[in-house]
Amino acid sequence: MYQDINEYSFRDAFHRMDRGNQFSYEGLGILFNELEQYEVDTGEKIELDVIALCCDYSEMTAEEIQNAYGVEYDKDNESSLEEEIEDFLSANTWTLGSHKKDGKTYYVFRQF
Repeated sequence: MYQDINEYSFRDAFHRMDRGNQFSYEGLGILFNELEQYEVDTGEKIELDVIALCCDYSEMTAEEIQNAYGVEYDKDNESSLEEEIEDFLSANTWTLGSHKKDGKTYYVFRQF
């Protein structure tokens, strides 16, 4: 049995499971929209499993990704850290989207 949910219910499910801090408000919106689009594109329903989503997806700043995955960044290079991170994520995983908050770029992506 499946129940259709909206974005509010999706966010609420994370808070009910004590995972409300796993993603930002914006990050949960990106995750919801991508999963919903996946359902539309494939015709396949996705089960809302908050714990599995927290294990499969992450939201990090460019600096956090650089540190966690050892992304080398040459500050003398003309490209920005964000460009390097976007290239790195594109080559290694599925990037769902990004948003800016407090002057930092946050990426939502499938962990690898």
